[in-house]
Amino acid sequence: MKWTQVKVIFEYHDTALAADLISDVFYSLGLQGVVVESPEMLPEEGWGDDALPLPDADSVSGYFPVSEEGGRKISALAEGLRSLERRTGIATRILSQELDEEDWAESWKAYFWPEKISDKIVVKPTWRDYTPASPDEIILEIDPGMAFGTGTHPTTALCIQMLETYMTPGGSLLDVGTGSGILMIAAGKLGAGFMLGVDQDGVAVDVARDNLRQNGIGAGAAQLRTGDLVSAVDRTFDLVAANILSEVILVLLDDIPRVLADGGIFLASGIIVENRGKVTDRMMALGFEILEVREKDGWVAIAGRLERGGSGVAGEE
Repeated sequence: MKWTQVKVIFEYHDTALAADLISDVFYSLGLQGVVVESPEMLPEEGWGDDALPLPDADSVSGYFPVSEEGGRKISALAEGLRSLERRTGIATRILSQELDEEDWAESWKAYFWPEKISDKIVVKPTWRDYTPASPDEIILEIDPGMAFGTGTHPTTALCIQMLETYMTPGGSLLDVGTGSGILMIAAGKLGAGFMLGVDQDGVAVDVARDNLRQNGIGAGAAQLRTGDLVSAVDRTFDLVAANILSEVILVLLDDIPRVLADGGIFLASGIIVENRGKVTDRMMALGFEILEVREKDGWVAIAGRLERGGSGVAGEE
């Protein structure tokens, strides 16, 4: 299979903001992982002599399959960037090249190194070496595949941190939009009894299955399903997590009470700060008690417990 690497080189006075906004354009097209490069970035502690040299320009890169659908998404990306420039003044130019499967695998992997997500959890790419700092560390082995990220994006990191807080040993998890399966891996290593991951992308399901196996999580403890949100889910869970765009979360919320057990908790991430109020307002209208909201780098994650007495107001404003 061939892939198109699309690199968006940009100029703006606030490079961090510009990188986030350009990344959002990629995410809106279904990508769950991008590569952000900057001449100003400092190498992570522990990078070896084989680490990549610093780039010449600020950029955000993503990968699309060489297909009719991939071509449409690249056109939509270009239009989204033009719209972004009109709104913000961020100047961009696009460079693209086709890569064979083997070529993109190596170029993608070169960017990722072990990273601490919390005091206890470390995300480690499968192809990197890492020595735990303490015997209590939980290591998540991840091979993200081209489009699914390594789990170190703020939205995923926030969701994993919340799983640490709310995942009870023996409890069940539904992961909506599972991507690489990293939330399921984290939940499994935190003691989840049963997990179901759903993603509309069959490639994501295959990637997640491989990652679960890599982490010693068998089919008895975790199942994966290709489907649209929770439409095909026919049981309830103690905890439901959705690390997806806030616009999708707002659509999904009406169906969450059906798949959430009594006293169950919903974790919503992938929400930009500006949309925080929309999501919390809708959750409260559906009967959720907002337990906490965490923020990192312009993104928020929300934890809410469903109060069954209020769940009958679904659909009301």
